[in-house]
Amino acid sequence: MKAMILAAGRGVRMRPLTDTKPKSLLAVSGKPLIAWQLEKLARAGFTEAVINHAHLGDMIEAALGDGSRFGISIRYSAEGEALETAGGIAFALPLLGAEPFLAINADIYSDYDFSALADLDLQDRLAHLVLVDNPPQHPRGDFALETGRVREAGGGLLTFSGIGVYAPRLFGGIPPRAKVPLAPLLRKAMAADRVSGEHYSGRWRDIGTAERLQALDAELRDGRA
Repeated sequence: MKAMILAAGRGVRMRPLTDTKPKSLLAVSGKPLIAWQLEKLARAGFTEAVINHAHLGDMIEAALGDGSRFGISIRYSAEGEALETAGGIAFALPLLGAEPFLAINADIYSDYDFSALADLDLQDRLAHLVLVDNPPQHPRGDFALETGRVREAGGGLLTFSGIGVYAPRLFGGIPPRAKVPLAPLLRKAMAADRVSGEHYSGRWRDIGTAERLQALDAELRDGRA
C-alpha cells in the first residue's frame, strides 16, 4: 500500500511561523513534523509515499529529497495553489495508483501504528477512518462510530484523526484541479454505509497552533511522547 502525506495547507493559524516555512517543516524536538511521519511510515513497512504541497512547496522537496534517508521513496504532487483535501488527493491519483492508499495529515503527531492499516482490504467500502477522543480544541467531535461503521450522527461523537485509508474511486468524479473538501465526500459515503472506522485511544496531537507546537516540543524533549 502507498501512503500520502497531506502537506499543502497554508497554516494560517500558525503565522508568522508559516510565512517563511511550510507548516509541515516546523520542528518539534529538532525534527520537522513531516519527518516524524515519514520515519513512522518506514518503520511500519511502507516503501512509497506521495506528498502534496502548495505554499513554499519547493522547501519541502529540498528538505526531504527522494526520501532515501528516511527509508522510503517520495514522489511529489505540486499543486501550486492548494486544492483542499479531496481535490489534492484527486490530483495525486496518477501517483497513487488504482489500489487503496493510506492518507495522513502532515500536521499531526501520533503513536498510532500505521502497520495496522498496511494490508487493509476495503472490500466494498470507500474509506476507513481512525477516530480519536475529542481534544480540548474540538469538544463536539466529528462522527459517531457504531459497530465498526462511521456515521455522521449518533451517540458519543469522536474526532477524525486525519488518518484514513481510501479507495481511489471515492475521488473519481472530481475534475482536475478542482478545489474540493473531503468531508462532503465522506458524509455521502457514510450515508451509503460505505465507511468503516476504528477508535484509537492512544497519544494523538493536532498541531494547529504555535501553542500546541510548543507543547508537543516540550513533551518530546522531556521524553513524555
